Amino acid sequence: MLEDYLRDQDGIITLAQARAAGLSHDAVNRRVRSGAWLRCTPGVFFADDRPFTDAARVRAAVWSCGPLATASGLAAAWWHGISRFAPEVVEVTVPRISNHRRRYGVRTRRRDLSPKEIVERNGLRVTTLPLTVIEAAVRQRGGAELMDGALQRQVELTQLWRAHLRNKGRHGAPAARLLLQAAEDGARSEAERILVKLLRDAGFTGWQTNYPVSGYKVDVGFVKEKVAIEADGWAFHSDQEVFQTDRKRQNAIALNGWQVLRFTWLDLTQHPQRVIAEIARALRQPR
Repeated sequence: MLEDYLRDQDGIITLAQARAAGLSHDAVNRRVRSGAWLRCTPGVFFADDRPFTDAARVRAAVWSCGPLATASGLAAAWWHGISRFAPEVVEVTVPRISNHRRRYGVRTRRRDLSPKEIVERNGLRVTTLPLTVIEAAVRQRGGAELMDGALQRQVELTQLWRAHLRNKGRHGAPAARLLLQAAEDGARSEAERILVKLLRDAGFTGWQTNYPVSGYKVDVGFVKEKVAIEADGWAFHSDQEVFQTDRKRQNAIALNGWQVLRFTWLDLTQHPQRVIAEIARALRQPR
């Protein structure tokens, strides 16, 4: 039973688990004194016969804050697999009324989470995927890309909105609301406005908005060069019919001799210089 704990929990074990596996308090202390176990925090230990991985570090950080502690923010995002790298500082949400000392590498947030906002993954309490996405997206630069990636593969926009509305007043809620609004269908028109501003600021000339080509209107058309610029919302397409219509439209424009460049809201807001460079390349204009 003891080895099962250590194998399944990245080498981390609590005092309560060790006692449940049959070890006495003295037996635990002997392991610590011999160096076989390292004391991470009072009541949380690491068996020092294996690498101390990021998973072990996150698990130890959460368990060091008590049985009601929950991994949240970027730590939860990494645990769910929607973020590539484990954060250096592990965010842990604890009940509002709790008493835990500040620990290096751990940031505690005091909030009473509803049970419906908590799931257990690989033996660790973490915030649910929708709540994790909206919280993690505002914790780092490029958070919009994190949200967009989750929307493409793992979660629906309605789930994110519901989690947001259930947790009003939390840290980062206003910024999350803006991202959610951007992810809705209205992001396409907002993307068009951002595109026009980028073109003006970069000094491009010879373009027209809503220019007619092949029975359609492109968002921006460079008439002389026959380059069409299309601005989408986010990278994901929630409506398969819209996706197919866009491809039919793009093919018709391309078959009429126009080069088509497509940029998403994320491209325009997160990578504007790259957008400008690609447009300049298509127009053969140095930028």
